[in-house]
Amino acid sequence: MQVHAPHTVPAKKKRLSIRRSTLIFFLFTLPALLLYLAFFFYPALSGFFYSFTNWDGVSKSYKIIGFKNYIDILKDKRFLNALNFTLYYTVIDVTLKLSLALILAMLLSSKIKFRGFMRSVYFFPAVLSLITVGLIFNQLFYAVIPRIGEGLGIELLSRNILANKDTAVYGIILTNIWQGISIPMVIFMAGLASVPKDLHEAATIDGASPFQRFLSITIPFLIPMLNVNLVLTIKGGLTVFDYIVAMTDGGPAQATESIGYLIYRHGMNEMKFGYGTAESIYIFLMVGIISIIQIKLLNRKEAGQQ
Repeated sequence: MQVHAPHTVPAKKKRLSIRRSTLIFFLFTLPALLLYLAFFFYPALSGFFYSFTNWDGVSKSYKIIGFKNYIDILKDKRFLNALNFTLYYTVIDVTLKLSLALILAMLLSSKIKFRGFMRSVYFFPAVLSLITVGLIFNQLFYAVIPRIGEGLGIELLSRNILANKDTAVYGIILTNIWQGISIPMVIFMAGLASVPKDLHEAATIDGASPFQRFLSITIPFLIPMLNVNLVLTIKGGLTVFDYIVAMTDGGPAQATESIGYLIYRHGMNEMKFGYGTAESIYIFLMVGIISIIQIKLLNRKEAGQQ
């Protein structure tokens, strides 16, 4: 009498089904994978290679010069000035943007009239093109605000702040905050929605003030959202480009020349593609290192509060 092992056929069919499903899923992701390899991975690798050359971006011939580009960049005053501007811009932009985004998120999460409409109004700038917003604010600073300032007799508003090398950076920051505050605000609102209301009620009964409840209850729940917002805003600040192209073109007197804009000028205008690519490697490393340090610090703080 033969004894057949039960479940043998169903097990084989299950394995075949899993393999077939895996193959189908892979085929669905294959077009996106090929596009990613063609338009991101390969350009990144080739750019890293060209950073060790003197290629001008056009000619077929080039010479491998090793780390010369990387060494020359550290001695380049123009790059150091651009780095100084970029860091200064990033610190102010991140501080103001996240502070205002958190305040707006708390206001729009409270019980106010027309809350849905106000949320739509504050999110609207996020769907606009950066170049479009930059051009709009460029005209506001150039023609509209100075006329208003002259009519009101306010000297501070009667001049175009983008034409002054000491104030141009603040015009760019103001423009960026107006448009870029939307995404951090929405992320903070998602975090605020996850805060248990019973914790606030218990703290209120125990006599905690609103500020104490904010520090002890709200902030710990917002740390993961703060983590995401910091990475996004720091990356956006260190790679700022569109606003500068649309508003100042790096001026006046190269006062608003960021690293991203300098890379563009070197690679596209001054025919120093290899040199500009080496600069982009520096900014890539800078963004990566800052993001890793910031994530580890916030994760450590979040773990300590749990």
